[in-house]
Amino acid sequence: MPSSPRHYLSLGHFRGRLTLWFGGLSLATLLSVGLYVGQIATQELEDFGGQTLSISARSAADLLASNLEERDKEIRLLRQIPAFTHGDLRAPQLGKQLDLRKQSSEEYAWIGIADLQGRVLQATDGVLVGLQVDQRPWFQAALKGPYTGVVHEALLLARQLPQSAANEPLRFIDFAAPILDDQGRLRGVLGAHAHWSWVTQTVESVVTRSASGRQIEVLIADKSGNILYPYKQLGKSLPPRQQRTAPYEVLRWDDGKAYLTSMAEVTAATSVSLDWQVVLRQPLEAALEPVQILRQQLLLFGLGVALLFALIAYRFAARVSLPIEQLARAVRHVERRDAEPVYPAGRQLHEISQLSGSIQSMTAALLRHEHQLEALNASLELQVRDRTEALSRANQALERLATIDALTGLNNRRRFDSRLVEGFQRLRRTGRGFCLILLDVDHFKRINDSHGHQAGDEVLRQLARLLSQCTRVTDFVARYGGEEFVVLVPDTQSDEEGLAVAEKIRQTVASAPFAVAGQATVSLGLSQALASDTSAAEVLERADRALYTAKQLGRNRVVTL
Repeated sequence: MPSSPRHYLSLGHFRGRLTLWFGGLSLATLLSVGLYVGQIATQELEDFGGQTLSISARSAADLLASNLEERDKEIRLLRQIPAFTHGDLRAPQLGKQLDLRKQSSEEYAWIGIADLQGRVLQATDGVLVGLQVDQRPWFQAALKGPYTGVVHEALLLARQLPQSAANEPLRFIDFAAPILDDQGRLRGVLGAHAHWSWVTQTVESVVTRSASGRQIEVLIADKSGNILYPYKQLGKSLPPRQQRTAPYEVLRWDDGKAYLTSMAEVTAATSVSLDWQVVLRQPLEAALEPVQILRQQLLLFGLGVALLFALIAYRFAARVSLPIEQLARAVRHVERRDAEPVYPAGRQLHEISQLSGSIQSMTAALLRHEHQLEALNASLELQVRDRTEALSRANQALERLATIDALTGLNNRRRFDSRLVEGFQRLRRTGRGFCLILLDVDHFKRINDSHGHQAGDEVLRQLARLLSQCTRVTDFVARYGGEEFVVLVPDTQSDEEGLAVAEKIRQTVASAPFAVAGQATVSLGLSQALASDTSAAEVLERADRALYTAKQLGRNRVVTL
């Protein structure tokens, strides 16, 4: 074999190509496998993390519900002991009993007894004794029956208790029950303020045991999705859920980040339902952190294997380069027909044949795998498109169910509440007012009793059609509830414009024949939104009072306030 510079150049070029080929092929194969394994691991880890969050949220919600039920039951039982039912409520031993009860349970911040006028007679540590609590919601509610109240700040009580956190005011949850004698006569009210921190620590105690080091955050929200805990999130709302029956979802919160989220309702059988929900969320990147580590490990492993294959290829090329060069020259000679071709002799021809066969087999296998992956990708894309279209249709149907009244086809109460808030915000922003008409079918119970509920439903459907005919395209008509309907007339400067619409509705209904009931009338209450109103609720309250006045004045009339 000649040892010319051209020969060494060809030998080095062959070694380099073979080294890069084997190293690159092994790296690409391992990276493909790593991506596939990473995708599967991502899905499995997300499901595992979501199921774990769901179990923890459900456990925390159940424990909280149990504790709330125990406190509610405890207050209802405490007020039944003889010293309360027929003893002197001012007796010093009652105060001592209250102090002992508070000392045995750290969750209570205050327990007290108030007389029928709302003056505190007995209280733990003498706090608030002699003060009036007749305006407190818990006292007013407990005059009628046992009561469990929502979380709130008690400024009067908080001034006399140590502050637990510098940047967070003391908050409490109320438990109260009426004190009755043996004949069931009201003697006073037993009330208790439990620390809100007791509620939050109850939830945190369950979650902390399973959330160590995983950045899992605990939140408590009311039934409307308003966040009650932690305090730094107070005033914010939960993001809307896409699948309410799913144990967990990946939701994007107001900070723009995606979180693995699970929500569980607190179904506590207390005197008054609180309708809270425990929410656990974990940053999606934290939940999938093990997958990122796995991918990095696979990448390092792939690089190591690629270098190993490259080294083997280089050593192998050094051994087979000579016969391959001889074979290449022989092929060129055959192509040019300028000399007799000389082929590599001996066992080398057999080795080259095996190498060629191996490369051909490997190439064919890679092509088959590529075709299979292409077919699989096409199938997956089709399935994703079908599922996406089905989900879109389902979401549209859910949106309609959530905003349209099924009986009348009008907008429902939920949609009206949203439109009322929008109208009030527009009033604040631009000064463009609106009128609110609240109407009720007169003697609707008589229609149901005389003709049946199906006839009553038909009256409501026909009334909905009449309302749609009597109002403008820009007016908003909704079924408020039962036989009550509401019309929002936008862009009005006085109640005269709304009064014209209301009177038109009243006359149209009064003159319209109803298929089964024969004749029906409506009473209407009208309210004009004023610049002095502090909230949309004031406009609705005036319309409701106007409707009540119309009923009292004889029905089938319009009253404005």
